[in-house]
Amino acid sequence: MKSIIGLFAALFFVASAYAQTPDAALIAAAEAGDVARVQTLIAQGASVKARDARGRTALLAATHANKVEAARLLIAAGADVNAKDDLQDSAYLYAGAHGRLEILRMTLAAGADLKSTNRYSGTALIPACHHGHVDTVRELLKTKIDIDHVNRLGWTALLEAVILGDGSPTYVQIVRLLVDHRANVNIADREGVSPTAHAKRRDFREIAQILERAGGR
Repeated sequence: MKSIIGLFAALFFVASAYAQTPDAALIAAAEAGDVARVQTLIAQGASVKARDARGRTALLAATHANKVEAARLLIAAGADVNAKDDLQDSAYLYAGAHGRLEILRMTLAAGADLKSTNRYSGTALIPACHHGHVDTVRELLKTKIDIDHVNRLGWTALLEAVILGDGSPTYVQIVRLLVDHRANVNIADREGVSPTAHAKRRDFREIAQILERAGGR
């Protein structure tokens, strides 16, 4: 009985998907990673600029689900890598924040706006450091992104790596990358606490040493 119900549910899902408008179907196909259907819908005139109820484009939906090939097709078809949803995420910003490295590289090649910011007024680099995405941080540091940008919380990428990180080797590596790329190690938070002071307070000894060697106070 359960298998019959499951079969009917699957058939209903497929029927519903094909009953959608072409634009809505494109977003659904992109999120599912259905490359063949994405290709067909684009060929049939579905718009890569269309948005769903959350303001997401098909490209952003594909980025959320980390559907790399679907994202590649959409970008090749002219999808805007900087188009933001209702949460102020774009494919570029989301890929940076959540470590979607392959998609991030595609968005950078397609003209990602390095000055664009998320709902916290942070660049893609800041949450990448916060979440410990080492390869993403490394990729972003190859660009001209503002390494010392201060977000709405009053934090730089370096401060987020120290304050929101756990002091593990991942965050040690991120701090070292930022220092090697000449991040200002003495930009303090709104209370005047420097990255070095935060590292010492949390007993992140290796991070504190890296910062002190770079002139951190």
